[in-house]
Amino acid sequence: MKSKSGGISSQGTPQTADGSGEETVVLPVRVIPRAARNEIVGLEGDTLKVSVTAPPTRGKANQALVKLLAKCLGVRNSQVEILSGHKGRRKIVRVDGIEKSAILEWIRARQAKS
Repeated sequence: MKSKSGGISSQGTPQTADGSGEETVVLPVRVIPRAARNEIVGLEGDTLKVSVTAPPTRGKANQALVKLLAKCLGVRNSQVEILSGHKGRRKIVRVDGIEKSAILEWIRARQAKS
């Protein structure tokens, strides 16, 4: 789901499976497979740009994306789900158990270090 600004959006009601009361965030993501390293590159417009070392075959890049996002955002792999774009570079990813503001702060902190 996209916000009116077309960027990273969060759904209005808490929707975590564990009942922790935290938000579900939906992110547009652009994946770069076969990169030199696994990293969240930053924001490209309203889209999160992520590079993974895995090739885009048999879902390996998708698995790498889920693991990387979960690790960087401090959630379990099961809390990260690719909603659409399984066969393309542009994806829509849902992250449960984290607030939109926490993700944006983390991205800004990473970009400030660069």
